[in-house]
Amino acid sequence: MPRLTTSLLLAGALVATAACSKKHPEQLPPAPGPAPEQTQPTGPSGPVGDAVVPGSSADFKRSVTSDTVHFGLDQYDIDDTARAILDTQVAWLNRYPNVRVTIEGHCDERGTREYNLALGDRRANAAKNYLAGRGVDASRINTISYGKERPIALGSDEESWAANRRAVTVVLSQ
Repeated sequence: MPRLTTSLLLAGALVATAACSKKHPEQLPPAPGPAPEQTQPTGPSGPVGDAVVPGSSADFKRSVTSDTVHFGLDQYDIDDTARAILDTQVAWLNRYPNVRVTIEGHCDERGTREYNLALGDRRANAAKNYLAGRGVDASRINTISYGKERPIALGSDEESWAANRRAVTVVLSQ
């Protein structure tokens, strides 16, 4: 009798385990294919080397003074240097009215995470408001704050901190 009880308990445990097992899909999704070939634009005499597509991120970086404006310690006001940079961005954005951008706000490593996220947000919005005030449709501009999470200069000195206090304009792919 005890052997029968043990066998029944063991059989019940196996059935319960089998019922909980994960079912595999009948058909697996296809494996990723090869990346599409990058083709170069061609001119009358053949391929054009290092061609930049108008309205692209590469065109933006080539055409503007800089994609980055810097800020002072605990500041988010747009100074004369930042105005000059943003004015070149305004001219480019007005040339390509269908292009959308994201402005990323960044801070140096000092301060709390929450404080730096709020300050990065104020920096990104200051740049956005400047662009919008110069005629760029505000609905084309997104903002995001990374606070101190994405430094470009790794160091705990004034030069590194100054490099990390910034707002960066990024052209979104279309």
